[in-house]
Amino acid sequence: MGRVPAALGATVFTLVASIPASHVWSQPATPPLASWNDTATKKAVTDFVARVTTKGSPDFVPPAERVAVFDNDGTLWCEQPMYVELAFALDRVKTLAPEHPGWREKQPFKAVLEGDHKALAATGQKGLVEVVVATHTGMTVAEFDAAVKDWLKTARHPKYHRPYTECVYQPMLDLLAYTRANGFKTYIVTGGTADFVRAFSGPVYGVPPEQVIGTTFKTKYQERDEKPALVILPEIDLIDDGPGKPVGIGRFIGRRPVLAVGNSDGDFEMLEWATSAPGPRLGVLVHHTDSVREVAYDRDSHFGRLARGLDQAARRGWVVASMKADWKSVFPGPRPE
Repeated sequence: MGRVPAALGATVFTLVASIPASHVWSQPATPPLASWNDTATKKAVTDFVARVTTKGSPDFVPPAERVAVFDNDGTLWCEQPMYVELAFALDRVKTLAPEHPGWREKQPFKAVLEGDHKALAATGQKGLVEVVVATHTGMTVAEFDAAVKDWLKTARHPKYHRPYTECVYQPMLDLLAYTRANGFKTYIVTGGTADFVRAFSGPVYGVPPEQVIGTTFKTKYQERDEKPALVILPEIDLIDDGPGKPVGIGRFIGRRPVLAVGNSDGDFEMLEWATSAPGPRLGVLVHHTDSVREVAYDRDSHFGRLARGLDQAARRGWVVASMKADWKSVFPGPRPE
């Protein structure tokens, strides 16, 4: 999660009614990974999949054990200039402000409402956590899900001026489809909140909500308007970032993945956990090297910092996929301006 405070970064920093045909996950590319260039990186991925899915191969992995995990922010969709869930939280403060008139004079909400990012940053981790709690808790899971879906219908990326759900990476959509076509069960393991990603993971990625693992708040079963509901409480249950990712995988999947894909040092432990077990394993890091089609960043980025992973990838046998060199295209459809 880069230089964002760990607790907050794991909590947040880390539609879906209308998705163009090019986004439909159930249409795998033919040939496989068509949006990838024919480089050694692509060959490493396809060779691995062939080895673990070919009966009689010494590296054959039974379908039940073919688990693949993918980070979300910076791996499946963009995370610059800020994590999408952070943009949601900031916008939601503005939406909720009429119900909280005192926010206009109280930090960190005053800074958010005035668009003063410097003042917001000055509130530090405490202020950012207040924003997260105010925008993510105190409502039912269903209410939060509806709020996310409503926001995604109208929110636009500040650089590309297109819905955030169109700022997903076509090569990763192809990789999700390719692995599923070869008997893998795909999971999203995100530092963002699970409830946020579950609101769109099905139609956008083809990953059902029960296969999304993320940061979670504690919830309580109670009646609301004489109906049973799960209410989100202002207390963290799991921080699914860094060392929390293997914990989440163990808790909710119960198997070590054979394939793990991430893009930042917040994914290091996930790749380490997946690839350190016996048998055929593959770790992949998406390296943001394309300043023309997307954004070039790694070691010095506040979002998605990648340093430790770059330093150790070769020694650990991880594949580093260069966005500039290895991807024919970045986003689905026409290139965003």
